[in-house]
Amino acid sequence: MIFKQLFDTDTNTYTYLLACEETNKAILIDTVASRLEQYISLLTELNLNLIYTLETHVHADHITCASLLREKQNSKSIVHRDAGAMCADLLVTDGIELQVGSILINVLHTPGHTSGCVSYFIGDRVFTGDSLLINGCGRTDFQQGDSSTMHQSVTKKLFTLPADTLVYPGHDYRGFRVSSIAQEIALNSRLNSSISEQEFIRIMENLDLPHPKYIDEALPANLSCGSIVKQG
Repeated sequence: MIFKQLFDTDTNTYTYLLACEETNKAILIDTVASRLEQYISLLTELNLNLIYTLETHVHADHITCASLLREKQNSKSIVHRDAGAMCADLLVTDGIELQVGSILINVLHTPGHTSGCVSYFIGDRVFTGDSLLINGCGRTDFQQGDSSTMHQSVTKKLFTLPADTLVYPGHDYRGFRVSSIAQEIALNSRLNSSISEQEFIRIMENLDLPHPKYIDEALPANLSCGSIVKQG
C-alpha cells in the first residue's frame, strides 16, 4: 500500500493519501482546499486514480477540497449521513465497508466532537479525525458536540481496537505524527484509562477555547462539500 501523510501548516490539518499499488486506485482523507495543486501533483507523480475523498466530519477549521477534486479528478466524496453534508456522493453509517483495490475501509461512527464524526479503520491503522488526537481529543462545545458521547466513542469503540493499531489524527499542534491505541489508553491526558467519564466531562467543560478562526467560512462551505470555494 502507498501511504503519504501530508500537513497543512495554516490549520494544523493532516491529510492522508492511501493507494493500492496493484490497481493504482487511491483515496484522500480530510483534504484542504488550499492544497488542491499539491494533491493533483502527487496523484500525477504516482500515477494514481483518485476514487474517494473521505471526510472524518464537517470541519470548522478548514475548507475541504472534496468538490474541487470531484470536478478535476472525477472522485466521489464520502461523509457520514448525520454530518448534514447532503452534497456528498456517498453517505455512510457505522459498520459500512468500502473496497478500493486491495484497501478495505471500515467506517466507525465516533460522534462527540460532532454528531457526524467517523473514524476510518484500515489495516493496521485508524484515521480518527478530531475524535481522538495524540494526547488529546477534539472539542465538544459547539457543532452538536457532546462530551459524554465523545467519551463513549473513544473508550468503547476506538480503545477496543487492537492495542498496536496506529492512530493517525486529523490535527496536531505539537509536531506529533502518529500514536497507537495502547499509547493513548495509557497516556492520553484526557482519556487515559484512569480518567472517569465524569472527570472527562469536567475537563472538557473547562477548556475555554476560542472559536476556530475560519469557522464562518468553513462550516457553510463544508456543508456544500467545499463547492462555494472559487478556483483561482
